[in-house]
Amino acid sequence: MSDDEIILKDLNDDDLIEQMKDDLYDGMAKEVHEGTQILIDRGWDANLILSDALVEGMRIVGIDFRDGILFVPEVLQCADAMKSGMGLLRPILAESENSASTGTYVIGTVKGDIHDIGKNLVGMMLEGAGFEVIDLGINNPIENYLEAIDKHRPNILGMSALLTTTMPYMGVVIEELDKRGILKELPVMVGGAPLNQEFADAINATSYGRDAAMSAELAKALVGKNS
Repeated sequence: MSDDEIILKDLNDDDLIEQMKDDLYDGMAKEVHEGTQILIDRGWDANLILSDALVEGMRIVGIDFRDGILFVPEVLQCADAMKSGMGLLRPILAESENSASTGTYVIGTVKGDIHDIGKNLVGMMLEGAGFEVIDLGINNPIENYLEAIDKHRPNILGMSALLTTTMPYMGVVIEELDKRGILKELPVMVGGAPLNQEFADAINATSYGRDAAMSAELAKALVGKNS
């Protein structure tokens, strides 16, 4: 048993939650994993562990990332720490009929584009905000998005592009969703380095995510607006 484990086990519940948020912020995956297990052993509800420790911890990370206090490598470490706790909670949440989720978010890089670092970071921030993220990966034609929408019934669809040559394909997807009557019910968020708000407006996207932290905030607002 490590000294860190002894210290965590000696903390009361409130102090342990605060310590877990600090550990998550510092990217300490082992400690977040241990703290999560301790709370499970103490009989904590998995949804409360998720919301009070992991989601709240990532919310703080998201604010500091947005404000330029944290940078991408640090946020990736924080996300890994969060996932170490989620690995313990996911099986419990899956068995619970009362599992709380912010919503389901389908995300994927568009056809012709194989860049995924930004998309992956957005996905991590969304998971940190309590979303169930369905990641379609890279190079997605319209058919992949339609299949995922039909299968997962998401609250939001997200598309990413890094190349100016692949950006217009987002408009192609949105136009098809509009033709099928899907766009009325499904918010579409777009993002990527070459995009801006004007482009998002031009292709009739619901929202433009300037960065990963902003995307998570916008997604939560959209779910609240459409719930």
